[in-house]
Amino acid sequence: MKQHTVIDSPYGPLTLVAEDGVLCGLYMTDQRHRPPEESFGTPDEAPFAEAEEQLEAYFAGELKEFTLELRLNGTPFQRRVWDRLRTIPYGERRTYGELAAALGNPAASRAVGLANGKNPIGIIVPCHRVVGADGSLTGYGGGLERKQRLLDFETGTALFAV
Repeated sequence: MKQHTVIDSPYGPLTLVAEDGVLCGLYMTDQRHRPPEESFGTPDEAPFAEAEEQLEAYFAGELKEFTLELRLNGTPFQRRVWDRLRTIPYGERRTYGELAAALGNPAASRAVGLANGKNPIGIIVPCHRVVGADGSLTGYGGGLERKQRLLDFETGTALFAV
């Protein structure tokens, strides 16, 4: 059974989705690959207390690593990419090529990028920490402006507090 709630964040409203009480989605408004609203289940805040608490601490700069139980629904390759994303330390960046090499297939940077773009649990599974080979910002489901703001926030280079 799926449930969802919408919370406020410095990056706009976030829709949290749980399946059988386990977080399986975190979506931003206007996010590419955002599932249709009717797939989010019934509105219910109950399963999200811990996720809300950790997100609040993250946005306050007090939490560097999420410890939530997650249900990452995707192909085996996508799940391997998403698991690898979770190893990128707070405030650091990796390239798609570095992720592909870490997964044992240096030629798979494009496939890594596609899997990264379909990450169902943004921010918590930090796909925003992945950049192009030259360090440039490349696609981000939540938009490049949000990606830059998240990176600036994590590195302490944000011009204004979020």
